[in-house]
Amino acid sequence: MTRTEAFEKAWRLAMKGDFTLVDEIYHPDYKATDVTTGIEHNLADDKAVVSSFAEEVTIGPYKTLSESENSLQVHPFSRFKNKEIFNSGKTSITYKEGKIVTQTSTMEDLDYDPSEGQDWNWEDYE
Repeated sequence: MTRTEAFEKAWRLAMKGDFTLVDEIYHPDYKATDVTTGIEHNLADDKAVVSSFAEEVTIGPYKTLSESENSLQVHPFSRFKNKEIFNSGKTSITYKEGKIVTQTSTMEDLDYDPSEGQDWNWEDYE
């Protein structure tokens, strides 16, 4: 399984309430800083955030943007389930001892449905 596949699988399971794989792929020293607020948070905070929006948001496929021995950058699309609101995301990850130790995510609002004309649809990810 690639790093992107492991990351995607971990958070898809987490959105269903199963954080087992998340716990396996994250380093105990994990810390992240919210790019909007500058507030530092830990894995428990990330889990709480995902749990709070899991029923409202669908995350599309993840694409690897770049990867090296110590870093990974992935790109998913997302949409709100009951609204025509779409986002494009980018998550930059660094590794320590083979596990995720830092992560920064940014989101950009889109004025179009990114699944249109693609070989995937939102129903594949609900």
